[in-house]
Amino acid sequence: MADPVVRFAGSGLRVQPPLSLYIHLPWCVKKCPYCDFNSHAAQGIPETAYIDALLLDLERALPDIWGRTIHTVFFGGGTPSLFSAQGIERILSGVRTLTQLLPGAEITLEANPGTVEAAKFAGFRAAGVTRVSLGIQSFNPRHLQALGRIHDGAEARRAAELAATHFDTFNLDLMFALPGQTLAEAAADLDIALALRPPHLSAYHLTLEPNTPFGHSAPPNLPDDDLAADMQLAIEARLNEAGMEHYETSAYARPLHASRHNLNYWRFGDYLGIGAGAHSKLSFHDRILRQMRTKHPQQYMDAVRQDRHIAEVRSLTRSDLPFEFMMNALRLNDGVPAALFEERTGLPLFVCASALEQAQARGLMEVGASHLKPTLQGQRFLNDLLELFLPG
Repeated sequence: MADPVVRFAGSGLRVQPPLSLYIHLPWCVKKCPYCDFNSHAAQGIPETAYIDALLLDLERALPDIWGRTIHTVFFGGGTPSLFSAQGIERILSGVRTLTQLLPGAEITLEANPGTVEAAKFAGFRAAGVTRVSLGIQSFNPRHLQALGRIHDGAEARRAAELAATHFDTFNLDLMFALPGQTLAEAAADLDIALALRPPHLSAYHLTLEPNTPFGHSAPPNLPDDDLAADMQLAIEARLNEAGMEHYETSAYARPLHASRHNLNYWRFGDYLGIGAGAHSKLSFHDRILRQMRTKHPQQYMDAVRQDRHIAEVRSLTRSDLPFEFMMNALRLNDGVPAALFEERTGLPLFVCASALEQAQARGLMEVGASHLKPTLQGQRFLNDLLELFLPG
């Protein structure tokens, strides 16, 4: 028998979590072979029609977020920097008109170095974007070609320099364990990135996702697990030496430059996702919902007009919540306050007692009266730690 939908005892969720807004812009110049995001190669972007649909989507979602303040906004994709600065400005004007956007909210836009130009970055900043995230992945031409990227190392450097000119903070995304990559080459990518003085850097292990070309047919000469682990350790040590805090599984930041939007995810905050295939997590007095929008861009635009764009709605059950919470919170190397579990799930922490005891016994977690934190071993073997919280 299925576990019933959460119906919170007593007063339920006493305080709603902070709310973020995610806006999905699904087009890119070319689909990369490792990418499993809902993105589509652009053959002429119907920018005006898509923005019409986004703003109608947001308007239809207002009853779900009524009276709540939006703390952060994130434009993800795809490659949002393919949109015009005027288009981004129109979207943000609509957000400000329809919702309570926090003054000084963090507003992030993802960009591909191959789609960046100075005038466009200046326009994004004028529209209200406060930080950009640049998908560099590598500076090595051989590795960029293997990943199917459209930019070269010089374009990546130029994009980072423009980001530093126009934004107070920016992020560089790198990947490691790339086809044919050596430890020295991974270190060289990192040194080039650090020379650009990014306030935030993300370093991801290349993952072969199902339903991608790399997932169907792995590229040759991938580093083995031992070499990939050596790369990860070297990256952590070098970034620590450079004064960057390793605050989340793949994220490093200088003081005051951590991604507030992503931190809201990891702390099991709420987010409204609008756009093709966007996901939402929304908390109410007596339930927590997950939603997904229609995935294909044209079908999404058609469905919004008919108010049929919510493709999936699921209420989290009591047995879902421990894993859902820990899957996010334990990505943070410093963990979270123990009280946050009940505050964000409406359940007492003792529902996790058995899993917490096992995690402690295996040296994967530090569990105190006031704090939940993965150990260094727990950070290294995060999947093993999270499995303990899966529904029985």
